[in-house]
Amino acid sequence: MKPLGYLVLETGQCFAGRWRGGRASAGEVVFNTGHSGYEEMATDPSYYSQILVTTAPMQGNYGDDDSAWESEKIWIRGFISLEMQESPGNHSWLNQLTSHDVPVISDIDTRQLVFTLREQGTTWGAAVEATNKEDAKRKATELIQQAKQSDKDWVYHVSCRTPYEITGKNPHGPKVAVIDFGCKKNTLRELEARCSQVKVFPSRSTKSDILEYQPDGVVLSNGPGNPEDVEVATDTVRDLLGKKFVFGICMGHQILGRALGLKTYKLKFGHRGSNHPIKDVLNNQIYMTSQNHGYAIDSGSLTEGVQVTHWNLNDNTISGIQCESKKCLSVQFHPESRPGPHDAETLFDDFVERLK
Repeated sequence: MKPLGYLVLETGQCFAGRWRGGRASAGEVVFNTGHSGYEEMATDPSYYSQILVTTAPMQGNYGDDDSAWESEKIWIRGFISLEMQESPGNHSWLNQLTSHDVPVISDIDTRQLVFTLREQGTTWGAAVEATNKEDAKRKATELIQQAKQSDKDWVYHVSCRTPYEITGKNPHGPKVAVIDFGCKKNTLRELEARCSQVKVFPSRSTKSDILEYQPDGVVLSNGPGNPEDVEVATDTVRDLLGKKFVFGICMGHQILGRALGLKTYKLKFGHRGSNHPIKDVLNNQIYMTSQNHGYAIDSGSLTEGVQVTHWNLNDNTISGIQCESKKCLSVQFHPESRPGPHDAETLFDDFVERLK
């Protein structure tokens, strides 16, 4: 008899499937609409404290490759799919997840699960092995209660603890500081290719920490959680505005918005996938983007001098802003892709050009 696995939502619904290993865990249950990219998703620090549901049915079907990892570890609290590759020739992704204690459940009706999450909104849940629904609910309730008591500054948990430097490949390029809110490797690769020097700073760095490095510009990285719960960063960015050109990505976009006096709010079920259409107002074009976030800037809080540069065409939420007087620009999506289309990579070129 195959072991039973359950994804139990805090709202009480149970989704039964096949337990594939790992250790029971709780987190926010979110779904990603990408057709590929399970390695990049699982190793993206923006998925800290989240259970990942994939809408593409087959997972693990192209194996496991460390070069695709977006950080040094797996951050997700659970992996849920309809099918999981486990042939004699290739079950490396399943082994990778379970060896990191990530609970894996397959054979779940992910279509119905995603419909539920879209209707109810993002909710907490737990992935557990159990003999029946009652047993699963009992185990899940305890795990969810424990998980919700953790520190709310998720960014701090995924940020580096000490600054480190990267030598750029363009000796004539700018010198850039990155504030790490959960920075993906490919963001650093894109900067390394265009810059002479890059220095990565912890999330709770101060204005003096950054300015002492004397950068030409500052990048605010992606990261997990609620921007309201991120300590120190909003004050630091506010102090930097007008002094150095600032470019924000995802969480960095939200932190920049708050530093400019704008409000952020939680989306009903977030934007996660590699197929989100964006309208670029500045360049009058539309492109597909990779996204992974659960919060957005409130369009009703826009202040004088702040211009919306990008719109999400799925729900008309703000996906980019700029303020010329305070020398800053940010986007809600991931121009570094990984996984996803490469349409927006030119934003790194735009950033470097602005530093000139």
